[in-house]
Amino acid sequence: MRLLIIGGSDAGIEAGLGARAVDDAIEVSLLVADHYPNYSICGIPYHVSGEVPQARNLAHRDADELKAAGLQLRLGERAVAIDPAAHNVTTASGQRLSYDRLVVATGARPQRPPIAGLEALGPDDGVHELHTMDDTARLIASLEQPGMRSAIVIGAGYIGLEMAEALTARGLLVTVLERFDQVMARSLDAEQAAHLAAELDRNGVAVHCGVTVASITRHDGGGLVVTGKDGKQHSGDLVLVVTGVQPDTELAISAGAHTGAGGALAVDRRMRTNLPDVYAAGDCVHTHHRLLDQPTYIPLGTTAHKQGRVAGENAAGRHRTFAGVLGTQVVKVFDVVAAATGLRDAEAAQAGLSTLTVQATADDHKAYYPGATPIHVRLTGDRRTGRLLGGQLIGRRGAEIAKRVDILATGIHHGITVSEILDLDLAYTPPLGSPWDALQQTARHWLARA
Repeated sequence: MRLLIIGGSDAGIEAGLGARAVDDAIEVSLLVADHYPNYSICGIPYHVSGEVPQARNLAHRDADELKAAGLQLRLGERAVAIDPAAHNVTTASGQRLSYDRLVVATGARPQRPPIAGLEALGPDDGVHELHTMDDTARLIASLEQPGMRSAIVIGAGYIGLEMAEALTARGLLVTVLERFDQVMARSLDAEQAAHLAAELDRNGVAVHCGVTVASITRHDGGGLVVTGKDGKQHSGDLVLVVTGVQPDTELAISAGAHTGAGGALAVDRRMRTNLPDVYAAGDCVHTHHRLLDQPTYIPLGTTAHKQGRVAGENAAGRHRTFAGVLGTQVVKVFDVVAAATGLRDAEAAQAGLSTLTVQATADDHKAYYPGATPIHVRLTGDRRTGRLLGGQLIGRRGAEIAKRVDILATGIHHGITVSEILDLDLAYTPPLGSPWDALQQTARHWLARA
């Protein structure tokens, strides 16, 4: 059986490995548009900062390991057409490759906001996007130019904030411009986001929210000017535009594939498209939300890995179902960590749920042991059923924020109630926790108000 995969990032590689795990006689070929198969795009900010000095260290597996696993890599080959009736794919070089099963894992591409001057300016002018390893190389080349002292980051999602930290670590003065009224607007409530904004300010990053960028222009002297619709101007030597992504779907749509939530490719829980013998996975497809029980578009690396594995195993003859997501995320910004999972109050209310959200602050471990720091916790639950719907946490690095959000994500996955958080047998020792964890203390507040 011949399995052809378009895309060599998280979903594509996992699909190939999953298929080979089911049947090592399957011929698996991957069309990889660039020369960086299985690289961690999530790790780019830490390469830019210098914390991961070598770009090759971002590879989950190198090409030799992938080949040893039975994957045939066709690097630098871009698919330009899919013929589902003939079961073949045409590449940019004119080759026609036949398949028995196909997995589309074309990922996402950066959103380009309607900013005057953005189309005319590029990396040679100091204006960058950041989505691929080639983008990263161009950005670092700019940063290494003499006289690079300041940067403007357009977008305050998790990539924008991680890059603000990375550029600050390189010694640049950084300004962040965000069109929403807070940072991390799609992931955190305003109360939690304020703590992130304060941490950015403590580290010298100027954050301006409620700014819609109208134009980017160059000074005659070489600097860049970013002008908001309010007329205010911000100057810098470099501009980084990271305003989100959109699914890369044109190839599959031109072959007749249907789209769903967020304009992404529509797939069922087995990752099948409407095209015969064609699966799809990763940032190019919509995904099943466990709480909403409907498709949504949440492009995340962890989701791409899981979807790719399901697509590959099913293409090889297995009958796996993708379990769905809760949108669990975590971000580190300097010495603060923020995390969220499930639904926020407004999202839950929009879904017709009767919600209650409470916030509480508790120490990460017993206060009498040195070094205790506060964790700010928000829990959202259903007033009628008591079911846990979501949670947000923010605290200092080292306060086990990621561990605690994973506890909530696990609970939501299995449908627990807020009151059942109190029953969880969580680990405790004074240097690391409390007899009643911060999550449990917040659950008590919720129950007192429900």
